[in-house]
Amino acid sequence: MSLLGPKSGGLGEKVFNRLVSVPGLYDGLHFAHLRTGSRLAGLLGEAAIAKLAPALQAELERQPADLVLSVFATGASAAARLRSRPGAPHPVTVVLCTDVTVHRIWVSEGTDLFLVTSRAAEESVRRYLPRARVAVVPPPVRSGFYDAPPQQQAREALGVPADGFCVLVMDSGWGFGPLAASVQALADAGVHVLAVAGRQQAVERRFREIAQRTPTVTPFGFTDRIPELMAAADVVVALPGATTCSEARIVGRHLLLLDVMPGHGRDNLLHELELGNAHVCVPTPAGVTASALALRDVIARPAPQPDAASSPRWEPAFTEALQQIGLDLPTPGDAAADGRAAEPGRAAEPSRAAEPGRAAEPGRAAEPSRAAEPGRAAEPGRAAAAGPTRSPGAATAPGAATAPDAAAAAVPARGAQPR
Repeated sequence: MSLLGPKSGGLGEKVFNRLVSVPGLYDGLHFAHLRTGSRLAGLLGEAAIAKLAPALQAELERQPADLVLSVFATGASAAARLRSRPGAPHPVTVVLCTDVTVHRIWVSEGTDLFLVTSRAAEESVRRYLPRARVAVVPPPVRSGFYDAPPQQQAREALGVPADGFCVLVMDSGWGFGPLAASVQALADAGVHVLAVAGRQQAVERRFREIAQRTPTVTPFGFTDRIPELMAAADVVVALPGATTCSEARIVGRHLLLLDVMPGHGRDNLLHELELGNAHVCVPTPAGVTASALALRDVIARPAPQPDAASSPRWEPAFTEALQQIGLDLPTPGDAAADGRAAEPGRAAEPSRAAEPGRAAEPGRAAEPSRAAEPGRAAEPGRAAAAGPTRSPGAATAPGAATAPDAAAAAVPARGAQPR
């Protein structure tokens, strides 16, 4: 959105937020148009590209990049469109989508690689581009979640009783659901509540007001202590956002999800339920409380420390996938140079476009990425991330409990730096 400038970008963000805030309206747009790729979806995509592509081209001419990593649908379309513009910069273009369904505006000719986190998402890409290069990879999660402390240690640091039932309630930046009233209802039922408002200042004020009269509520605004808070909790109450759910799974906590996020949120909810250790509740204070208390009676307490082998890190799979398009990135073992041993990762799923005997997509197979051209040396450069992110560095490891930022941010391209 920032590429559109303060006026157009602000207007675009307001329109999107308004659409999402009216569930029936956004559900209709998502399921009837964006997912099916209707004429309306095409018109919306073209309108966004007309504004974004020239701005992205100007940014890349000002600061050349070797890789554009798009984490938002309109950014993906704009980056792909540059490949068809004579004289425009032609960096490698990669799309990262963590939703379980990838709608039409995400998918365009000119994208070198789609990174998705499920087979369903892989096939949703190929609905529109049957020969697209797609890699299924683990969801990107910040390292702090892999290193979350044991539950007892986290509770001591936060003042949570060792034998109490504790629920973490998180606002993921959208302001959906009756979170403040649910926090009060949970506390009235004897639950210790860790209440995170993120950047929603009005919600934070409500949480702090409740905490003043209810000692079993611990309020937070925007915080970087989410790994510790998840570790202390028995259950995480949140929207079915892919990032938050992935973080809770790495820490090994049950999810209690609110079905209040329209469009892709409905898709993600069903996917999380299929993955297991996730539950859905009626999105009212009474519904949240009843479901949380039911979980209290059946889940293991204290929560066991997750086995590192059951939660492979995502970096090796991303590295392998990017190597398929000629990007020379550090190997997973390079993590040890930062003082952290690399853990075994899940290999990236091979693209069907690379399967023996499978015909290449017309017009794409003969177009190698610039990083892979014979005789072409890697140039010092950077990777641009096109689209809004949820936290600093979110193009590679989205964080939790932060509000959506509008950004087409540039990040160093480690693979392009002299080594």
